[in-house]
Amino acid sequence: MNLNVNDFIKGLAVAVLTSVLTIVYNTLQTGTLAFDWAAIATTALTAAIAYLMKNLLTNTEGKMLKKDVK
Repeated sequence: MNLNVNDFIKGLAVAVLTSVLTIVYNTLQTGTLAFDWAAIATTALTAAIAYLMKNLLTNTEGKMLKKDVK
């Protein structure tokens, strides 16, 4: 249960993609393109933290809260 550089890069990608999808969703719902930077930042941070926590709490086989078999 540890994190490496690739986990942080993938977490950044998840954060960016989640933010883009949030903007698209809000645009489709309201019919106007508006950037709520506070909501975008909150969404990106939440997605990145969730992804990193998932990686931190799973082993190399994807099992939650289990140690790696050596």
